[in-house]
Amino acid sequence: MKSYVKKQFIRFRVYLIFDAYKRTKYIVKKNIFYSVGDNFFFQPRKLPSDAKMISFGNNVTVASDVTFINHDIIHNVLNNMGYNKYYPYYLRPIKVGDNVFIGSNSVILPNVKIGNNVIIGSGSVITKDIPDNTVVGGNPAKKICTFDEYVSKREKTYTNDIIEVDNLWRMFNDEKDNK
Repeated sequence: MKSYVKKQFIRFRVYLIFDAYKRTKYIVKKNIFYSVGDNFFFQPRKLPSDAKMISFGNNVTVASDVTFINHDIIHNVLNNMGYNKYYPYYLRPIKVGDNVFIGSNSVILPNVKIGNNVIIGSGSVITKDIPDNTVVGGNPAKKICTFDEYVSKREKTYTNDIIEVDNLWRMFNDEKDNK
């Protein structure tokens, strides 16, 4: 019972840390996940229920409202249907490789391995392994392009120049009006 209360206290404490950088620092300090590599950033305020079943490599960014689900509770329904058979609790790990970005509102399901150099678009549902050097998006997530293709496109599309807000709006409106 003590470990359950302690776990819930930590979950509540994480939720109350409004600054994502401070929250990430606390998560790493408290060793909440199975493993976390260097340059890890975790923006969600809600922790997964089985955080010890999730590992993160180096240089991983998890955007806001990402949900990690490493179990299901269908056994509750099946065990109460009179099948005279016991259905166990289903719990599986999730492994995230190096150099991974997981976009906002994505859902990562159990028993998934996300490779190295992977970008997951916002709102994606990850139902199966994602190979190295891949950009995916959608529900269920599908390959969009390679990681290298994305980086090349990004280099051509964006500059390092600091652009003022008014100029950004002007560029946006010009682009949208010319379509």
